[in-house]
Amino acid sequence: MINSLAELEQVRVECKKIVTRRAGLSAGAAVIPIPGLDIGADVSLLMALLPTINEKFGLSAAQIDRVHPNRKKYTLVAITGIGSRLIGSTITRELVKMVLKRVGVRVATKSVTRYVPIIGQAAAAGLSFSAMKFLGNAHIDDCYRVIKQVLETQPADATTSANLISGAPAAGHGTGLK
Repeated sequence: MINSLAELEQVRVECKKIVTRRAGLSAGAAVIPIPGLDIGADVSLLMALLPTINEKFGLSAAQIDRVHPNRKKYTLVAITGIGSRLIGSTITRELVKMVLKRVGVRVATKSVTRYVPIIGQAAAAGLSFSAMKFLGNAHIDDCYRVIKQVLETQPADATTSANLISGAPAAGHGTGLK
């Protein structure tokens, strides 16, 4: 669990590096002129990338279920406020396809352009890289905002805050685990 804004920033930087690596893999798949390979690669990459980002921020469904009920409440309110269907939920192919539709023009353009020798493949790789980077970084930003809001809205009492962050029970509360 993330305990401070400094830790939160460190996780953000770490996740952005992961996104850049995965975007590079997406670009590599876009260069190969086999129909459907690039979209299949993007779906597979996102199905691995999105849960990784959630876990790094402590926002997987299992992680959210394990925190103190008060922290869980703050987290769920923050997730709802942002409107992300990707945070705290199981990432499915359907959910990934929905996310890919957000950058549909880029995806369609890269599928067509990669059949133009050399220049088209380079353009498809660039579009693929930028689309994957856009989606990954947007998800990082959403996760960042959720955790930042949770850290900022926790009770001012230091003991209660420390217990909410660590998942330890506050005085008079159960185990903090579900």
